Amino acid sequence: MPRIVGVDIPNNKPTFVALTYIHGIGRFQAQRIIEACALDAAKRAQELTEEEVARIAAEIEKNHVVEGQLKRQVIANVQRLKDIACYRGIRHRRGLPVRGQRTRTNARTRKGPRKTVAGKRGVKERK
Repeated sequence: MPRIVGVDIPNNKPTFVALTYIHGIGRFQAQRIIEACALDAAKRAQELTEEEVARIAAEIEKNHVVEGQLKRQVIANVQRLKDIACYRGIRHRRGLPVRGQRTRTNARTRKGPRKTVAGKRGVKERK
């Protein structure tokens, strides 16, 4: 398994797919990295030479924010939103959907499992 920027990429996959196992690199960025390094995209990761792996690693380190640095950057951005108490920051703080989705129904991923309230019913009156 070749190791690039601290991540073991799978041997049996084409290089452009294997690069997507690095956090922060999708298919499009992987294609651009391979073109910049002048490699064959269909070549399997296990067939890469040490020199090719080093070229890929150098390209990623020079031109892309990936893995731990990217995760820290995202966390800092969310923390900034919380600190300035903007609408999106408040939604993050409360654990509610941030991008305008409805919450009367759905939103279970953000809100967690339902908390049933005893005695609460719909619009109809109890008899």
